[in-house]
Amino acid sequence: MTTNIEEARKQILAMVREFVDRDVRPAAAQHDEDDTYPTALVDQMAEMGLFGITIPEEYGGLGLDHSTYAMVFEELSRGWLSITGPIGTHSILAHALAHHGTEDQKRRWLPGMATGEHRAGLALSEPGGGSDVASLQTTAVKDGEEYVVNGNKLFITNGREGNIFFLLAKTDTTIEPQHRGISGFIAEKGPGFTAGKDLNKLGYRGVDTTELIFNDYRVGTDNLIGGEEGKGFYQAMDALETGRVNIAARAVGVAQAAFDDALAYSLQREAFGELISERQGIQFMLAEMATKIQAARLLTYDAASKKDSGDRFDLEAGMAKLYASEICAEVTLDAMRVHGGVGYIKDLPLERYYRDAPLMIIGEGTNEMQKLIIARNLLKRARAKG
Repeated sequence: MTTNIEEARKQILAMVREFVDRDVRPAAAQHDEDDTYPTALVDQMAEMGLFGITIPEEYGGLGLDHSTYAMVFEELSRGWLSITGPIGTHSILAHALAHHGTEDQKRRWLPGMATGEHRAGLALSEPGGGSDVASLQTTAVKDGEEYVVNGNKLFITNGREGNIFFLLAKTDTTIEPQHRGISGFIAEKGPGFTAGKDLNKLGYRGVDTTELIFNDYRVGTDNLIGGEEGKGFYQAMDALETGRVNIAARAVGVAQAAFDDALAYSLQREAFGELISERQGIQFMLAEMATKIQAARLLTYDAASKKDSGDRFDLEAGMAKLYASEICAEVTLDAMRVHGGVGYIKDLPLERYYRDAPLMIIGEGTNEMQKLIIARNLLKRARAKG
């Protein structure tokens, strides 16, 4: 790592940490309670350059490495998980364009994405789909210099507030295996492309999650990512590996916030004549929580480092996402146990951490899918050795 990258990392993390403590944490509870979009906070993130964390400098981004990217997501999530939503799926389209887009597409879209003028989402999941991406039903039929898109998408972060989307649709419904018929598009909102109902979620509130409806929506052939049909599945899977790193980092951040609150409370709360931090049962819980968080953090940073080195990192990203999300659920519950009854009350953020935690278990590929990915990679590597 060069000194320049180290210095840039220190500066951006210090800036994000100050932003989180000064602006995000004080506003999170009310936005969560009212389920209101944090427009002012998102605009601040745009001004800070966070929409362009990993977008190359030549296209107006910060051009930072994925290790820094993970640390930024961890720090933001320590303040409020939902604040990561507007830049999370945004970064997936940014990655797909930077690595698979044509030069014209990069110059056309990435500068606006870096500033936050273009705010992106991932139009992948469908009402009847879920983890079986290859079975998606949205179609894109070529008509001259355009494609006509029909279908519905569901669980789309930034669905209402976003204005461009990484759209996955089938351009060939007959080819086998099915994933070879999927193509990726840059879809701008316009006639035939509307956001449907907002979804009322358990956690991850304040950030918009909607359905998207495509009804004879027309998108130009110049918006076909990479200019070639049938590559969308591979483009999405590549970008989602990076997304799993940010999900793991989010889980670490939420777990860290819960642990920090539990540790501080244990040093203040007295029971039976002594601080609860002096009781062995509480000490054991704190020790296990801290160890799990550090292990998850190191798995996450290892996956990000593999990405930065150019190595395949699907195994490491899957492990990081699986472990970090599972321990986040465990740590948030243990933090509530340390607090006792007061931890169950909405006056404290603990119940929000607990409600937010399941998202990381489900998002960017369920943990059951991560286990399959991990196992397949382990077996593949074992066969290659022998």
